[in-house]
Amino acid sequence: MKKEKISIIVPCYNEEEAIPYFYEEITKISKEMSKVNFEYLFVNDGSKDNTLTILRDLSKKDKNVRYISFSRNFGKEAAMYAGLKNATGDYVAIMDADLQDPPSLLPKMYDILKNEDYDIVGTRRITRTGEPPIRSFFARLFYKLINKMSKVEMVDGARDFRLMKRIVVDAINELKEYNRYSKGLFSFVGFNTKWLEYENIQRVAGETKWNFWKLFLYALEGITAFSVVPLAIASIVGLIFCFIAFIMVVVIIAKTLIWGDPVSGWPSLVCIIFFVSGVQLFCLGISSQYLSKTYLETKNRPVYIIKETEKDNK
Repeated sequence: MKKEKISIIVPCYNEEEAIPYFYEEITKISKEMSKVNFEYLFVNDGSKDNTLTILRDLSKKDKNVRYISFSRNFGKEAAMYAGLKNATGDYVAIMDADLQDPPSLLPKMYDILKNEDYDIVGTRRITRTGEPPIRSFFARLFYKLINKMSKVEMVDGARDFRLMKRIVVDAINELKEYNRYSKGLFSFVGFNTKWLEYENIQRVAGETKWNFWKLFLYALEGITAFSVVPLAIASIVGLIFCFIAFIMVVVIIAKTLIWGDPVSGWPSLVCIIFFVSGVQLFCLGISSQYLSKTYLETKNRPVYIIKETEKDNK
């Protein structure tokens, strides 16, 4: 009887220090799970260190190691998409190379998919130990906002680390949009999902590539990808200010008819102009975010460009 295969997708950007630790840990788990075959698919996202060299060496040493190397840095979303498109396993997992996604959970995840009525086993952190408090605060705030704005549920603390059946991977691969927000896409396709909780784990080596600004832009990507509520807010704000302006006109006319028209101070007028202009620019910015996404989608550019794979390293 042919063994089932699990594909492990590992997006990598400047992870030369972490990859050896990850490979050591994941091979230990694969030996424990001897009833299934493993495929390790590393996606080098335009790293500037020796990540690609290490992946070349691993692919020569271990026939189960595959890699895809991009022509430049396209981002983690593109790396995950490339992995999902090229994975050949019956089950597919996405994991970070820094071991913040514990490989020790894989046997339990596989057992759940085999013996219970689930299609996806996802993981979520129940603590954010080691994170700056301000980052944790805004992360929780983001999940509260996105769940109120979007019809697609986003689980607070959810990681990209999850094990999926092939039917789920095929469904995700059908979503070919350029502006990708995978946490939302995983929820969008549906399927039965079970969540495993664990406490936050520090990186085994190297430094995080996600600063506050990048996370903020990523949050905006998620909101604009799965909700049009900001557009509705902009419209409501516009209507409110139209109503306020109408009331003000009525008040000014009544005041002029009753008490005459004394000269008003210009500072208050300047403040009002600045305030209203700010609101207009805010609403215009919201509309521009959606318009820019449409513009990028209509260009139909590839999500990523492959420069090299393990087949070129034979």
